[in-house]
Amino acid sequence: MKALVSILLLPAAAFAANDAEATAHAGISADQLNFFEKNIRPALIEHCYKCHSSESEKVKGGLTLDTKQATLLGGESGHPGVTPGNLAESSIYEAITWANDDMQMPPKNKLPADVIANFKKWIEMGAPDPREQKTANASGGKRQIDMDEGRKHWAFQKPVKHDLPAVKTEGWARTDIDTFVLAGIEKAGLHPVKDADRPTLIRRIAYDLTGLPPTPDEVKAFLADTSPDAVKRVIDMYLDSHRFGERWGRHWLDIARYAESSGKEVNVLYPHAWRYRDYVIESFNRDKPYDQFLKEQLAGDLMKFETKHDQAEKIVATGFLAIGSKGHNNRDKRQFAMDLVDEQIDAVSQSMLGLTLACARCHDHKFDPVTQRDYYALAGIFLSSDTLYGTYSQLQNANTSTLIELDRGADMPSGLAAISPSEYAKLKKNHDEAVQTAENIREQVRRSSAEQRNQQNAANFLRVRSSFDRAESVKADLDLFYADGTPRTLAMGTLDKERPVNTTILIRGDVKQPGETVSRGLVEVLCAKGEPLNISEGSGRLDLAWFIASKDNPLTARVMANRVWLKLMGSGIVATPDNFGLMGMKPSHPELLDHLALTFMDKGWSVKSLIREIMLSRSYQMGSGYDEQNYAADPENKLHWRMSQRRLDAEAIRDAMLFVGGTLDFYPVDGSPVARAGEGREGILNLAREVMNKPYNYRSIYLPIIRDQIPEALSTFDFPDASLVTSERDTTNVPSQSLFLMNNPQSISAADAFAKRIGEFKGTPIERLTYAYQLCFARPPTSAELTAIKNFWTRFPDQAANGKQTKEAKDYAQKAALSAFCQSLFASAEFRYLN
Repeated sequence: MKALVSILLLPAAAFAANDAEATAHAGISADQLNFFEKNIRPALIEHCYKCHSSESEKVKGGLTLDTKQATLLGGESGHPGVTPGNLAESSIYEAITWANDDMQMPPKNKLPADVIANFKKWIEMGAPDPREQKTANASGGKRQIDMDEGRKHWAFQKPVKHDLPAVKTEGWARTDIDTFVLAGIEKAGLHPVKDADRPTLIRRIAYDLTGLPPTPDEVKAFLADTSPDAVKRVIDMYLDSHRFGERWGRHWLDIARYAESSGKEVNVLYPHAWRYRDYVIESFNRDKPYDQFLKEQLAGDLMKFETKHDQAEKIVATGFLAIGSKGHNNRDKRQFAMDLVDEQIDAVSQSMLGLTLACARCHDHKFDPVTQRDYYALAGIFLSSDTLYGTYSQLQNANTSTLIELDRGADMPSGLAAISPSEYAKLKKNHDEAVQTAENIREQVRRSSAEQRNQQNAANFLRVRSSFDRAESVKADLDLFYADGTPRTLAMGTLDKERPVNTTILIRGDVKQPGETVSRGLVEVLCAKGEPLNISEGSGRLDLAWFIASKDNPLTARVMANRVWLKLMGSGIVATPDNFGLMGMKPSHPELLDHLALTFMDKGWSVKSLIREIMLSRSYQMGSGYDEQNYAADPENKLHWRMSQRRLDAEAIRDAMLFVGGTLDFYPVDGSPVARAGEGREGILNLAREVMNKPYNYRSIYLPIIRDQIPEALSTFDFPDASLVTSERDTTNVPSQSLFLMNNPQSISAADAFAKRIGEFKGTPIERLTYAYQLCFARPPTSAELTAIKNFWTRFPDQAANGKQTKEAKDYAQKAALSAFCQSLFASAEFRYLN
């Protein structure tokens, strides 16, 4: 209170003197300064500081008005306190005019008309404010970052072309990749193992490119092709398959933390997330240049387009920024906005740059040369953008959003069936009735006596809330259609706000402690010394997109090349694929990584070309045989002296089971079950019922992905946390996986379908069982396996018949034996692993 009294006793001239440096910096004219000191500051002190200053015993609504930054920022409502030149976007002006019954300041006595008029004039003139909150170091002042020194880190230097190293083993290397790999192997005194046999190789190629096993006919054709280009031909065949985009699109969806709900405390459905999934699949199938792919996800709405369809696709791409997890029940709008931005910065930096920039939210990065100023420069870019995810008001959803409506001429799938105009009219009537019912209930509560309201407070709240929730749920269904019953084409995504904003550094990341304002801009350490960092026009997303997807960026190509290598070779050249910073692992083959990155960019950022180059190397085509000397020196196979044995991921295991059984549906309906489930808690229940009662035999990438409710077939085999950027999944081998393959109804159903397919195959019993091996393992059974099969076949049917000799019992026994045989193939290690 003493400090507040001292402020009150100071004359206006003293304030002007104290703020002289800030005034010069802000460029405020003398007339503007006098107006503020004469009319605005005294009013703030007299009427506002008691509840809204850093000296307040308890700051109300999270709003402080004793600094320029805090006044502009606003309070917990999430709306700007003052928007210079814009009364409609200034929540303080709305509050002091008592225009909103829910927000009136001061709460008991309205300000005099002349004071309100002064605030109006002040905002219209641009809200000149000499007050500045100076912080010597918002990060605490404990660590000074030397950017010149920081730029010396290997990952912050551009990749360069290296001469091929000398090797001793002549004739082994087929490609430049092989030369780099062989040099490392020889330097360690090791040697590469022999090449994989051809059935093993085509199985490896097929799974790596499509996530499915090769068919017996494909294996037969490959074995018969003895030409030098046989491997290239089979690689190109799978690269050209639509299955390629489904396989490699899923890899990117792991990185993009794709899901169809918000997760966290309140799991709100995102019915239109599927559009982003389909965009990713199509991008990989078309081999969209990777730099273009990144640009579209960051700023597709701002890019030039050729057709309406092209424009719609680019807008859908920005769904990348909208699909992250969110805490929808957060009542503090400002906190929600900053958490959303933090999630976006984290996703963008890890997925595209391999950096953990979100670690600089509360302080300078503890390890990397990234400042808190860098973080809030990026935050301003995303705060200047509207993230639209499409949810409606519900009991625990305090943060709603609209969607982006795509042009009707864009020829985009709607994901919904059309309804008749009469059905639409009925839906509208239901909505109007639901709204009226909700209003009636609220009015009944208002008219009840104070005693009744106090006694039934909780019950009344739930009655009113549930009635409005019902109205919002019906509105969500109504908003999916035009009046003629045609489905609207809606998408999650990001658009620029009309007025870009610069944000303040938040001391310790606390929204209630704003520091100095930071201009929107780029990450300093990744820019050349002296290169302009700040953004002057628009949100800055387009600048950020070009900055990230540039050949001059030292990280982008390296990060993607490392991920492709990881997916094909079993481990990354950089073992921490989402962290190329100082705490990340150094590359095992730095020259090879530079070679891959440069080749990737030189070939037009073509992912398919990069994959083809790696697959055509002898390093990729090696076997996975054991070598005692090599293993003793390099047990983790960091030098790639053999191909690492890899377990199939969850999707490949499930899809392969359906595929070999002949029941895999390659053509699911447009959209997603989530889009048809409905809004709120009712939508979650509808979706659960549909997933439980309806068999889904299409590819796993099209299954609904609800955060914290991942399908068992995926979660059992280490499906990643859909709220996090994941380049490399965990790989476990636990009893629950075997139990799933033996006992789960889905596994049993797949084995039954497989058995039916084998039973219908024309041939002798041994030929049928050989065919089963070819479908599962791309090879015939060995002599030892044939002996085991014969022994099984002589014993199991009799046990299944339980001694009964009737035809029905024998038929049942034969089917049960065949199904058990097929299930044993699914449960085998060879089915689940690539050699």
